[in-house]
Amino acid sequence: MPSYLVQASYTVEALAALMKTPQNRSEVVRKAVEKLGGSLTGIWLSFGDQDVVCILDMPDNISAAALALAIASGGALKSTKTTPLLTVDEGMAAMKKAGTSGYKPVKK
Repeated sequence: MPSYLVQASYTVEALAALMKTPQNRSEVVRKAVEKLGGSLTGIWLSFGDQDVVCILDMPDNISAAALALAIASGGALKSTKTTPLLTVDEGMAAMKKAGTSGYKPVKK
């Protein structure tokens, strides 16, 4: 099953609400992921540009996009980014395949 990295940042209003009444959102996210056929590997709070980082497995890109749309439509996030992840073996296969693509770079 394909893996995805999901990064999200809360709105100021959502952060204020969480500070007033702290909530563990892991189970809410886990239930949504599982309802779409996936599994949540982990969810972490983080410093910097992103407030939350998740690793999850989803059946396909459509399911991952559906989750991203559902979460983004809730209004608690100012930004979200979903990145498909490749295993090392998949990355190696992509590198080998890229070498057979016939692509020619722009000449300087």
